[in-house]
Amino acid sequence: MQSLCEAYQLGITIRNELTKADLVTAFENLDHSIDTIEDGYPAWHPAPLSFRAIILSFVFMKITGDSYAEFSRRLTRQPEVATILGFSRVPDESTFSRAWRNRFDDVVHEYIHAAAHFVIKEVHDRDISAPEVRPKAEILNDTEEAADSVENESFSQEKIIQTTRLARAHAYGHFDSGRASNASYEDTQFFELQTFMGMVRCGATQGATRFQYRRGKEYGPHGDTHLRAVKQFGPEELVRGFNKTTDRLLSVIAPKASFRRPVTAAIDITTIPYYGDVEEMPMVSGTKDRDGRAFKFATLSIIGQNIPLILAVEPVRESSEWDENPSNQIHRTVRRLVRRAKEHVPIETVLCDREFDSIQVFQTLSNLDVNYLIPKRVSSSERDVLEQMEEDDQEVAVESASIHVE
Repeated sequence: MQSLCEAYQLGITIRNELTKADLVTAFENLDHSIDTIEDGYPAWHPAPLSFRAIILSFVFMKITGDSYAEFSRRLTRQPEVATILGFSRVPDESTFSRAWRNRFDDVVHEYIHAAAHFVIKEVHDRDISAPEVRPKAEILNDTEEAADSVENESFSQEKIIQTTRLARAHAYGHFDSGRASNASYEDTQFFELQTFMGMVRCGATQGATRFQYRRGKEYGPHGDTHLRAVKQFGPEELVRGFNKTTDRLLSVIAPKASFRRPVTAAIDITTIPYYGDVEEMPMVSGTKDRDGRAFKFATLSIIGQNIPLILAVEPVRESSEWDENPSNQIHRTVRRLVRRAKEHVPIETVLCDREFDSIQVFQTLSNLDVNYLIPKRVSSSERDVLEQMEEDDQEVAVESASIHVE
């Protein structure tokens, strides 16, 4: 709360200066200390730019609407502005990008937005002559969109921040797109955007816009850029990354949780709707309603009283009219899931839904020495057996069978 008070005090000072001078002069006359927010870089960090100078630069950029590149060019054309802000040299745009990503936390982001937005609103509400200040409508549209979206989000802003921080610490490092080291955006930025999109349930275009509002215009990629980057990940690379992440998470929780007793696990099929062109999309499958299209993947999770812990995931590749995939061998997917999970925990029973009702799956689970419970899909042959049981006044019928599975 103290940081916001200080941010508004900074905004008030800039507003007052703008009533009698231009924006650059207003910043030149600032005698405002920054005490309530912390530099994300430790004291020993070799960053050559002062924390105060970089904070004032971002407030300036948010007020004018300059991008990092535009602001860097401004400082090159007007080196006196760089001196006024407190720089000994002109920073390039990558310096600002790294500072926003790595040097600032969410409190600093909020501080900068609060100070700049206050100035913008005051300038237009009080009809102060300041041509370099961006239109008020730009920040109002962003704010209204963000406010509207929060009402529909399944997760609070605090939970989104916490989840992203944990994912950054334990998961992102295990995935690698193989993109060039000098790419405009790091893999982590795509992962953060994807995490955000998943938690607020929106697509790439809207998600990128909302994400940039929270993290800064220059921080995250555009929606189309994000989609191109995501497509570079193959199913095998994603599964390997997931497995490494699972290993990491289990090692983190090991001191507080153990799985010495055999557990009950559930295998489920998850579908993600797909609405694009299916040509050259072998991972897209049909759905039960026949007209739908979706990506499918199978997961194995531990069943307990707390949040389910997913131990294994496998993409499901089915044969469809638009591809040349072989017929789906779901029992092989089940085998890989159970074997992977048994590397971490002993499994006593596996629960599946009707989609796994096949003799190949039954035999596979038996071979893996686990119990299983799978609802039956009633076919004509089962109906005949039920009718015969009713005629014979029997409640149980047993049929022994064995099958070789590859």
